[in-house]
Amino acid sequence: MSRGPDAATLLRRALERHADRHGIVLSWYALATRRWASATFVGACHRLTLSVEGPGIEGWIAALDEVDLPLRGHLVADVAVTTITRTGERAELGVEVLTVET
Repeated sequence: MSRGPDAATLLRRALERHADRHGIVLSWYALATRRWASATFVGACHRLTLSVEGPGIEGWIAALDEVDLPLRGHLVADVAVTTITRTGERAELGVEVLTVET
């Protein structure tokens, strides 16, 4: 019996919904995940490479580190945009996301 989608799949879906709600077209280049643990928490670190385009990308990118992305069974603990390459109304982003199992 399956437990459902993993954190990476849930994260991808949540980001796609969030971008869509803001009129942003999001395309994926890469999503790599590795397990992560601290003394008190277990989760995963996700490295994303994606492309976004649309008239509101500047505000969307600027607010990405504060975005609320609900993931069933996980908490998004941190979002950091690590690289941005802009071309007009399009940008390629490197993003790191830390999720923690709840």
